[in-house]
Amino acid sequence: MERQEIEIFLTLAEELHFGRTAESVGVSQSRVSQTIARLERRIGAKLFDRTSRQVTLTPIGEQLKADLAPAWRGVGEAVARAMSAGRGITGALRIGFSGAFTGHLLHNITEVFGRQHPGVDVQVRQVQISDPFGPLRAGDVELQVTEPPIAEPDLTLGPVLVSQPRVLLMSSAHPFAERDSVSIEDLAEATLLTVAGNVPAHWLDHHFPRQTPSGRPIPHGQAMTHWEDALSLVLAGKGVTPVAAAGAHYYSRPGLVFKPLTDSPDIDYALVWPTGHETARLRAFVRVAMEEVSRVGGPARAVESLWTGEGQGA
Repeated sequence: MERQEIEIFLTLAEELHFGRTAESVGVSQSRVSQTIARLERRIGAKLFDRTSRQVTLTPIGEQLKADLAPAWRGVGEAVARAMSAGRGITGALRIGFSGAFTGHLLHNITEVFGRQHPGVDVQVRQVQISDPFGPLRAGDVELQVTEPPIAEPDLTLGPVLVSQPRVLLMSSAHPFAERDSVSIEDLAEATLLTVAGNVPAHWLDHHFPRQTPSGRPIPHGQAMTHWEDALSLVLAGKGVTPVAAAGAHYYSRPGLVFKPLTDSPDIDYALVWPTGHETARLRAFVRVAMEEVSRVGGPARAVESLWTGEGQGA
């Protein structure tokens, strides 16, 4: 069997539709029909049953698919490994993330990246909010998904991977819990949890403001060193904290309430890497990541796709 014959057969075996197969392989529909007919004459048996309504595999077609598919994947992976090696896209790539949903998204992207560049060992790990850039600077991770603003001369801010509406996390016993939404101005009447550790002042001021738009002071309470601290502190009534709306999907539990912050900008999660340390494998991962985000509708839709299934095997 020739390469194109295998590709057409396996694509039709998955799609079970001549038009979609032709579009996927990049040939005419008549070429698909001719190729399948030629294969069936050579094998001496029908591979597909066709009616005006549907296309199905025959038992012999099912067996041929089961025998061919693993070998064809192996050929594709071998070629991909050779191409990756030729472009310098090999070795290990360590990637950091801060929130559960960005980690979930990264793992999905990693599956796609691995099929295109099987010579790269991608390792994904969580970075604590108390030292957001420490692992990048120490070389423990080479690439990270984190929240701007980034005003660090030794770090390069890349494209935004995902965006999320900003909401306020609070206890169900908090006075704000009865409201439909909260504004930044309302924070003057609450205690805002903040973050302790090696965190840039400009980043803290952006995400944990000290005053409202009208100039009223916002009381600051206990500082967190790990994201999980926020959940226990909020449940204990020690304060409130802004989070991404996706947090409600991953951290929802009795006693916690997530309310929209109506006048607050979305939280962006951008790709960041050490300046001057951009490698071929890093560039390749950023390209694949942005292609996958674009495929499901852009940064604002990328997280939702995790729960609707659009991003699976993305």
